[in-house]
Amino acid sequence: MKKIFLSFTLLLFISGSLIAQPEYTDLSSKAGAFSRMGFGARGIGMGNVMSSVTSGNLVSYYNPALSPFQENNSFQTGYTFLSLDRSLNFLSFTRKFDFYSSKDSSEDRKPVSTAGISAGVINAGVGSIDGRDGSGLHTKELSTSENQFFLSVSNRFSKKLSLGIAVKFFYYKLYEEITASGVGLDIGALYKVNDNWNISLMFSDINSKYQWDTKPVYEQQGLQLADNFPLLKKIGVSYYNPEIKLLTAVEFESSNARSSIIRAGAEYNIYENLFLRCGIDQVNLRNFDFGIRPAFGFSYSKMFDGIMIGVDYAFMVEQYSPSDRHIIGVNLQF
Repeated sequence: MKKIFLSFTLLLFISGSLIAQPEYTDLSSKAGAFSRMGFGARGIGMGNVMSSVTSGNLVSYYNPALSPFQENNSFQTGYTFLSLDRSLNFLSFTRKFDFYSSKDSSEDRKPVSTAGISAGVINAGVGSIDGRDGSGLHTKELSTSENQFFLSVSNRFSKKLSLGIAVKFFYYKLYEEITASGVGLDIGALYKVNDNWNISLMFSDINSKYQWDTKPVYEQQGLQLADNFPLLKKIGVSYYNPEIKLLTAVEFESSNARSSIIRAGAEYNIYENLFLRCGIDQVNLRNFDFGIRPAFGFSYSKMFDGIMIGVDYAFMVEQYSPSDRHIIGVNLQF
């Protein structure tokens, strides 16, 4: 009887463990995961729902059509505290250019069109990897480095419509002579319904992929192959209420990796240059085991000799990790 009870208990335990296993999602195994984690403390603190937001510090990472809405020159940098010896860093610059008609010489003339540029870098990696030889003996510490360099151009064709395109270059150093690189495109559009409502549309990572060649290490046994990024399609809506100084946004993203993700976020201007944020990311309608990521953050800025200097912070929950994400950043407007 005791053996039967123990066998039955063991069967229940194994069955429960199998049931509790998280469902697999193709998106998790696709190349370029670091480039889908977000950009900077502001965006991550709002749940990465920034494709339709046209106020504050902007970056084309979220939508290449946003640059013409940037007020002044914007410089942003950020650092992320991650577990498991991982790193994630950001750097960007965004500005707009107003073009006027040569026939209009009035003092209050308005631009006939506005263009924008945005350039930046995302750097990620893993360090302190314990290198071992064929006998299991320690050799040296190893590290990886994964990078995205992007440059976007955009134009605001009217008060309501802006279109943009971004070119992205990827470089991945995996191990000694084993590296990969690739080029991809983002295309985005922004439509201002009125002063309060915005609608965005974006296609991200068009033709993005890593081209691998392991022959420098494995010689004749080496392989040459392409590792494709998932193609992301996003549509977003944002609403700003000037009376209570509250910005809200929602976004839907689908991919060819069988994912359908909803994001939502809000930003509240609680006092002068102090902003509070919250958001939720990675609500995958096709797999709720994917790991929903709530986030919150804040920023404060102050004017120094004509330069607006701000400090940003964001916290994001990271399931299946020993600790959560903390992002700090500094931004300049001049």
